[in-house]
Order: sequence, then C-alpha cells, then structure tokens
Amino acid sequence: MSILKKLGLAPKRRKGAPNIGENRKKELLEAAQKKNLYLRLVIFFVFMAVVLWFLPQSGLRQSLNYTMHEPWRNDDLTAPFTYALLKSPEEIQEERAEVRQNTPPIFHESPDAVQSMEQSVENAFQNLQPVLVSWFQWQRSRDEQSRSRSADSLRFAQELELSGTSLSGSSLEHLLENYRELRNSGDPIGNFIGEMVRTDLLRLIERLSAQGVINRDKDQIDANELTVRNLDEQTERVLPADQPMDMEEASEWARSQLSQRFDPSTSRLALELFLPILEPIWIYSEEDSQQQLQDALSEISATQGAVAQGQVIVRRGDIVDEEVANMLRSLASARADNATALERGFRFLGEGIILLVTTLFFLFYLFLYRRKIFDASSMFLLVFLVLGLIVIASGIVYQLDDLSPYLVPVAIAPLILTIIFDSRVGLLATITLAIITATYHDHQADYLIATIIACSYGVFSVRDINKRTQFFVTTPLVVFIGYLLVTSGFALSRYGGWETWINQLTWISINSVFILFTYPLILFFEKTFNVTTDFTLLELSDTNLPLLKELMTKAPGTFHHSLQVANLAESAASAIGANALLTRTGALYHDIGKMNKPGYFIENQTGVNEHNKLKPRMSALVIKAHVSDGVKMAKEYDLPETLIKFIQTHHGSSIIRYFYEKAKSEAEQESDVHEEDFRYDGPTPFSRETGILMLADSTEAASRAMKDPTYSKLENLIQRIVDGHLQEGQLDHCPLTLQEIDIIKKSFLKILLGVYHSRIEYPDQEADNAPADSTPKEKKKKKKKSSNDSSTKTNATGPSNEDGKAPNP
Repeated sequence: MSILKKLGLAPKRRKGAPNIGENRKKELLEAAQKKNLYLRLVIFFVFMAVVLWFLPQSGLRQSLNYTMHEPWRNDDLTAPFTYALLKSPEEIQEERAEVRQNTPPIFHESPDAVQSMEQSVENAFQNLQPVLVSWFQWQRSRDEQSRSRSADSLRFAQELELSGTSLSGSSLEHLLENYRELRNSGDPIGNFIGEMVRTDLLRLIERLSAQGVINRDKDQIDANELTVRNLDEQTERVLPADQPMDMEEASEWARSQLSQRFDPSTSRLALELFLPILEPIWIYSEEDSQQQLQDALSEISATQGAVAQGQVIVRRGDIVDEEVANMLRSLASARADNATALERGFRFLGEGIILLVTTLFFLFYLFLYRRKIFDASSMFLLVFLVLGLIVIASGIVYQLDDLSPYLVPVAIAPLILTIIFDSRVGLLATITLAIITATYHDHQADYLIATIIACSYGVFSVRDINKRTQFFVTTPLVVFIGYLLVTSGFALSRYGGWETWINQLTWISINSVFILFTYPLILFFEKTFNVTTDFTLLELSDTNLPLLKELMTKAPGTFHHSLQVANLAESAASAIGANALLTRTGALYHDIGKMNKPGYFIENQTGVNEHNKLKPRMSALVIKAHVSDGVKMAKEYDLPETLIKFIQTHHGSSIIRYFYEKAKSEAEQESDVHEEDFRYDGPTPFSRETGILMLADSTEAASRAMKDPTYSKLENLIQRIVDGHLQEGQLDHCPLTLQEIDIIKKSFLKILLGVYHSRIEYPDQEADNAPADSTPKEKKKKKKKSSNDSSTKTNATGPSNEDGKAPNP
C-alpha cells in the first residue's frame, strides 16, 4: 500500500465518505474522556464526604472574641438564661485524685489460706518424723558397730527422699543432732526444737490471720483505707490501709519474730519451713475495686454554682480574669448543649458551605492553571489523597481534648505536592488545608495564619532540592521558625498568653519532627502513582550508578560528551526557570544507546572509522539505532518514563545530514534516495527541558569539531544550530518562547567560552612538538604546517566543518 501511495496509484477516498477507523478512534477517545470525568467526580465527592464526615458536630460552638488579662472590648454581656458554671479542668483533676485516694480497694478473704498454712506446717513435721527416727537408729547402730548399720543407712536415705523436705543441709543437720541429743539424754519431747518451731510457726500464722496478709504491694495502694469482704459470710469491713502486711512485709516480720525467739541456727530452720508455705490471706479484687472507683468518679459534678438569667457576666472595659473567662466558657458550653436541632443544622450547613467553597477554589485552580493534573485521573487522585490524609488526621486530633491542632503536620501535604508537581500547587494546597483545619478547630484565626505562613515557608524551602540535608534539616527548621514567629507575635500582642504560647511551642516542635515522615510518603507515592520527583532525579544523577559506570567504561567519549551536554543543558534550564535537575539527569542518559556499538560514533573512535565499510543508508540505520537501543536499555534498568522521553526526543525527527548528502552523491539519481530513510523516528521535543537537551546536544557536538574557537565563531555556530532546528520544525511542539531561546543561546555561549578559553603555549611545549635537531625557524614552520594539515582531517562521519552542521550524528 505504501508503494502504491508513493507512485500515486493508491485508491482515493471519496470526498465525504466516512472513515471508519477515525470514527472508532474518536468514539473510544470520547468514552475514555467521559470515564475519566466520572472518575474525577467520584474522587472529588469522596473527598468532600471525608471532609464533612470529620467536621465536628458535637454541639453548637459559640466563639467569643476575648483575650485573657485584657479588657473586654465588646458591649456589656448579660446571661441570656440561667446556666451552670463549669469547673476548670484543674479542679476536676484534683477532685478525681481525691476520689482515688478516698476510695478503698476491695480485698476478698481467702477462706482456706490459714488452714492451708497450718496444715502445711503439720505435714512438714509429720514427714520429718520418719527421717528423725531412721537417722537416730542409723547413728546408734553405727556407734555399736551393728551389722544392720548399712541397712539403717539405706533406710534413712529412703525416708529422707520420701519426706520431700526443702531444708538446707545445715538446717537438717541441726535438727537431727538436736533430736539425737534429746533421745540420748531422755529429755521430754517438748524440749525438741522441732516441736518448739512447729508451735511457734502456728502462733505466727494465727497472728497473721488476725492482722491480714494481702497479695498486692502496699506502694500500689493510694487510698488510706481498704475494704475486706467475706463472701461466705456476706460481711464487709473497712480497715486502715497500713494494717495488713503485703507478702514482703510478712516475710520480714516472720524473720524478725523468729530471730528473737530462737538462736540463729534454729531461726534459719524455722524460716526455711515457713517461707514456702506463706500465702496471702486477703486477695485483691480488680473488678470490684474498679467498679467502686468508677461509681465514685461518676458522681463528680462538672459544675459548681450557677449564673442567673440577666446577671452581668462582664462589662465593657473590664479585665477578663479567670473567673470571667470561666463564666464565658460555661456560657458557650451551655449554648452548645441547649442548641436545637435547627441551630445545629444551620451551623453544620454554614461550615459545610465554607469547606465546599474552599475545596472548589482549589479544584478550579487545577482546572484553569494545572490542566495536566486535572485531566490525569491518577494525578487527580494523588492530589486529593494527600489532602485527605491531613484532613483525617486533623479530624481525629479534634476529637481528642488533650491534643492541640498544632500537632497536625499540615505542611506534609504541600511539601509532597511541591516536590511532585510545583510550588504553586503546594501554596494553593496550603491555603486550602489551612482553611479546612481551622474550620475544624473553632475558626482560630491565629492557627489559620500560622499554618499558612509556616507551610508556605516549607514550600519555598523545597522548591529546588539539591541535596537531602536540605529536606531533612532545613525544611523542618523553616516550618518550626514560621510557626514560632507567628505564635510569638500573637502572644506578644496579647501580653499574657505566655502559658498558651509555651504549650503551643511543644506541639509545634512535635509537628516539625513529623515532617520527616514526608520522605517515606513521597517514596510510597512515587511507586504507587509512577511519578518522578527530585529525590529520584538526585539519585539517578549520580555518575557512580551502574548504568553510567557502564557507559563510562564502554563508551568513554560518549560519557564525556554527555557530561558536557549536561552542563550546557543545566545552565540553560536554570537561566529560563525550567527544571534544571530534570534536564541535567536527562542529558546524562540521553546517549546510553551508543554503548551497543560505540565504535560507530566519532567521540569513541581511535583512528578506525567503521562507517568506511558500510553504505550510507546502513550507516544511517546504525546511527538511528542508538535512540531505540537507549530506550530499550532504559526500560531494562527501570528508568522513569520522564527520562526515557529525553532519549526519544533528543534528535527529534531531524535528518542525518552527512550520510544523506553522501547517499545522494553516490546515487545515480537523487530520486533513488528517500529522505525518510535518513531521519530519526522522533518524536520531537514536547517540553522546555527536552527542547533544551536537543539544542545542547547539537551545540556541544558542533563546537567540538570547531578549529580555533573564538567568541564570534561560537556565537555564529550557536545561532546557526538553533535557527536550523527552528526552520526544520523540531521545536514546533516545544513551549519554548523566542525570548527563552535567546537566553538559552547566551547561556550556551557563556559555558562554551569557559570550556574553550585561550591558553598560553609555553616555549617548552613548542620545543616538545619539534625534532630535537631542528632550528627555531624550522620548528616554527613545522608548527604552521601541522596547523594547516589539521584542517584537512576528517572525522568518523564526515569532514570537520564550522557551518553549524554537527558531524556527530
């Protein structure tokens, strides 16, 4: 079909005949646009639903304009109805603490604890009795050298194991020796220390039963009393909190009593028998204690006294002290509690209108001035998702009375939007969020102003990111200073709000620390929405990355060329206010496709020209392939789509002039050579950054081929290259203005003059360039001849020239 079309034999479509393919494309495009419109409407309405959902609806708030310790500037205020005076939070806290101190914890008597301990004592000595008897029998048979001494020894060992005693070796030996002495002397059993210990332990248990042993450390009991309940007898008694002993005190008390009663060895024996069987007699009831405490706390009244209807609350000019402020707060609370459903509805409707108008203000900005964001559903979702996170956080903080609105890191959203898009979107987001969150927090004017100023400063600090410390140190500090200055200004103007200011300062400090969470959030949004931020560009501009390292190794000339182009492009982008970091990073990667066949490009050749073996059309194909190879390589290394566009467009659809002219000169007829075979596939540059790269790439290549560059030569060269691209229409889709192009040319000239500045040739260098036996006149002639010869050399793709047509394709 293409051949017939070239020959003019292709069938022509009748005028007015429908093009089915174009109509189908048009229908699909309209359907996609309609789908995107519906999707954006859903996103907007969901965002508004979230905003209105978190809008406080607990009551009709009454904002009274006054400042503590300053005169009342409004008219005399009288009570419109009788209302109760609220207690201050400090008073309620004191009462709650007093209730906790006066509400005794509840313990339950353990009915079996005493009997269990007594039975344990009896069992211990009963188990020891066979041990004592068998030991005495063994000792007697051993003293008498009886034949049964071995059997008696085994019997003693068996009885000792069966007794399960926990006595130490010294205590057991002390008990056994005393028993043998008692039996040998014929003393009554009452003098046996085991019997005395048993009796004394039972006496200790009886005394502990009367005094009480609890299973809770007494340090954990705040009350002065405690309640002991006997569930079996259904009785209850209240005792001083210091009467019972906890387990540690009971152990120390037993140790003291036994040490007074017995000698150290016997006392140790008694303790070893007593401590394992000691257990609490009164058991703490967590459930009953908490229920009793909650009942007592619920009886605390939040009010004290009342203000009668018609009573003067404050007169014009009176100082607003703590008493007056409490009356004003109580009036606002009473109005909120007594508000009718109609009043609440009107308040909610009014605030809802404010929030809707504010959000529409931001939406219209995107529609009128950031149409790319508005039209792209993914970017539209990203913007309102970021805003929604802050709205939700602010709504949650409002519900918690102990938290300040300054805790919410509102600046995170503008910072993210500034880094992903631009500072104007960040500033509009700042104003939008400040109004929404201020509406949540009782329309506080000082909060509104402080948020707008501090977040705006944060936006300015990340407008151009050159290093990470700028974000991790500078931005949180700038936001903190912004909040600090505004809140300090309000505190000074009120002359008395220093306590509030100090409290705000704490929350502002935490707010500034939270800003550090912006970085992981940006990484999340980058991966989720496939966007490229300055953080990513900073990482990719590192020449130590594997792809650029490979370029430097395989094609060192191309790598050096890319660095020079990056410098030219970055300088020009900065000069016209374009994204300099994006331009530089794109320039570093624009020629990575040359790594596949580096020897076919002039900058990598070392004397051998590979194109001498190829026909012009084949050479053009090889040269063109470095663009598609670069795109393929960029995708393999997962480079962002933004950088891939630089690779695709850095030659646009320009013609490979040298091989095109060579092909025409070698062809029998010029009609045999088709221009499209020698053109790059495009597309042409579509942004200021890609346009700058195209101009910088051609300018750098042409200037490298220039001999003896001077100011006028470089200026003419740059002018011819730029004019050539303009005439070919390579910049038709690029939003560069003529004024910006003029600035770009001046920037290129300034950089190139610095690169090709004049250098002094020292005598030693001249002597090195001539044979050792030549005279100065001969050296001078040789130098002149060398200069003339150099002008006739050819490069890899054609002779060097200064007509503005770069020999480097």
